[in-house]
Amino acid sequence: MYQVLIADDESIIREGIKQLLDWGSLGYTVTGEAAGGEQALQKLLAKSPEVALMDINMPGLTGLEVIRRARESGYEGVFIILSGYSDFKYAQEAMRYGVQYYLTKPIDEDELSDILRCIREQLDREQDSADTAKHYQQKARDAILREILLGKMPVSDRSFSELHADMYQVVISQPYENTPPKTSSVQFADLLRLANQDNIFFDKVIVEYNDVFLLKGSYAVEKFNILLQQYDQDRAPQKGSPLDSFFLAYGKCVHTEEEIPQSYRQAHELLNRRFFCDQAQHTIGYDALPDLQDQAAIINGELLEEYSSALLKLIQSFNRNMLAEALSALQQRLYNASDSIDDIKLFLAGLYLNIRENMIHLYSKFSTAFGGNTDAIKFINSRYYLYEIILFLSEQFEAMMSAIGNSSRDSVLDDILHYINHNYAGNITLENIAPLFGYNSSYLGRIFSKKVGENFNSYVDHIRIEHSKELLLQDDDKVYSIAEKVGYRNPDYFHIKFKKYVGMSPAEYRKRNRL
Repeated sequence: MYQVLIADDESIIREGIKQLLDWGSLGYTVTGEAAGGEQALQKLLAKSPEVALMDINMPGLTGLEVIRRARESGYEGVFIILSGYSDFKYAQEAMRYGVQYYLTKPIDEDELSDILRCIREQLDREQDSADTAKHYQQKARDAILREILLGKMPVSDRSFSELHADMYQVVISQPYENTPPKTSSVQFADLLRLANQDNIFFDKVIVEYNDVFLLKGSYAVEKFNILLQQYDQDRAPQKGSPLDSFFLAYGKCVHTEEEIPQSYRQAHELLNRRFFCDQAQHTIGYDALPDLQDQAAIINGELLEEYSSALLKLIQSFNRNMLAEALSALQQRLYNASDSIDDIKLFLAGLYLNIRENMIHLYSKFSTAFGGNTDAIKFINSRYYLYEIILFLSEQFEAMMSAIGNSSRDSVLDDILHYINHNYAGNITLENIAPLFGYNSSYLGRIFSKKVGENFNSYVDHIRIEHSKELLLQDDDKVYSIAEKVGYRNPDYFHIKFKKYVGMSPAEYRKRNRL
């Protein structure tokens, strides 16, 4: 619907014009009235209606003065002059301001209807033309941005004036689950609390079916870092929350347009490494990229034999702690390897089948406890994450130990506590430790709290804080360095936890207790 303003100093005439036509059937809605020239000018500039029916003779400013001032202020709508006079001089003066339509009172219903239909057709053509131009302009703009991100456009050829900023960072967004998120890509910007009028703070383009955001300027980058801290502190966002809707891969913050492709390449490489992410992990940044110089293909027959032999011995000896550590070490080796994800899946399927065949050979009734090889291969190949396959192997190895006569789980909690005490400096969470010991994370959390007397995260915090106290007294490292050594990536979060458990800041503790 196009908007119409009716300006006439007589209320009865304004009301008569509103009742004269079925405005909706003509494609219009009357959205405002004005009883004087000043009021009409204010409403024209404030609401910018597409059509204005303007009386020539109004108090204050005349209709012609309103038209002149409105045009000078940039108003581009269509005027229909209403006048009690049939003098051509009024029409002639109005024509100088682009007015094409002139009606004398009393208004003829059919004549006004014909004029409004003509105007609507004109407005429809202009709108179609503007939409088409905007569509092709956006397509061209997106194409240019893709070329810049992919490093295919030399700096000398760029005419992307909106890019001028003091820093840039590329973020690629995917749905966290394998189905489209309820939260749209526009709401990702809302998470950053960015207003993007005229593309000031970011540009968005789709590359390889992924939403790619180019953050522009220190304000946008700072907001993104705040969002990352929120992910870091929440660890596992609440199901259904906006934070839970996205998986984000981000490249390094750069300071020149020439470096933008580098930030994009990093984010793209990280997206391809999503397979290696931990359970409930929603972000992965450039600092998680392995050193390409250290990467090499490691999968071969010797590696398969090495792990098959080692894991088989641990299963037979019921050594759950060593088994969990061996799987963790294998996971880390695969993370730093250059082998393809398909090759890694094939290797892990072969590892499982090799161990299973050996167990069947050693224990005559063993095969009845497990499904066929085809099911295992199909399961491993269908997994989206490496941790899911490690969890599968851990569960299968636990079942193997139970199948050969040891179903006791009495010692596993001691194994978990031992593991925490030796791995507190890493990314140790209930979600990534539970698979190593063959547990569901929620179940492990319940039995951990029951037997230890406090929840898992609290216990890990206690261990980290105790070790940080030792480091504060033994070393001269900065507090932020000690925080990182005991597993806190965010120094502010470490300060909060230390003061909670110790009752004072790390610096104050060091000062009071050092000899």
